[in-house]
Amino acid sequence: MVISLDLITSVISFLFTLLILSYLIGDNPLFRIAVYIFVGVSSGYVAAVAWWQVIMPRLIYPLVYGSVLERSFIAIPLLGALLILMKIFPRWAGLARIAMAFLVGAGAAVIIAGALIGTLIPQISATINAFDVNSASVRNISVVEVIFNGAFILAGTVFTLIYFHFGASPKADGSMRRLGLIETSAWVGRIFIGITLGTIFAGVFAAALTALIERISALINFFGNF
Repeated sequence: MVISLDLITSVISFLFTLLILSYLIGDNPLFRIAVYIFVGVSSGYVAAVAWWQVIMPRLIYPLVYGSVLERSFIAIPLLGALLILMKIFPRWAGLARIAMAFLVGAGAAVIIAGALIGTLIPQISATINAFDVNSASVRNISVVEVIFNGAFILAGTVFTLIYFHFGASPKADGSMRRLGLIETSAWVGRIFIGITLGTIFAGVFAAALTALIERISALINFFGNF
């Protein structure tokens, strides 16, 4: 009797679906087993990808087969890794601050650049493009509608940014409060943020519902094949 690969994968998929859906009756060992397997497989996959696509081609091969210049470049991160390992020894733990300071500085630079290039500048460009009458005329959109949509997007952007303005001044009773105009604008920005989070939640819920329907359909097809 030859067992096909499709049958094996169908059985495994069926079992894991039941294990995951068992969470509907509460946290139980069957659900934990499925989660542990998923986490273990994911960790193994990430470790394999890191080894074969990062460590081997970018560290081991340059050290063994690379030129003197390549080995010199590799020596710098190796030195940093060695300094970080010094945190194991209390006497030499201070040496790790050099590498940690570099990592924190580089990470902060990447985060700031990512926030500017990936969020702030695209948001400004999208807000400006919302007032583009020429591109709107191609789509048969009236000027009034363009101005209304652009103003709405601009207002949402401005009020949302004001919401994250935390500058405050002390009052006579000792409390810290923002200016009345800032507080009112922040309240309006909270509405825009709520609408955005509601939209995101609706998208996540729709995706989860789609996954649930797909799994139920897989269970039905599994029994139908027999």
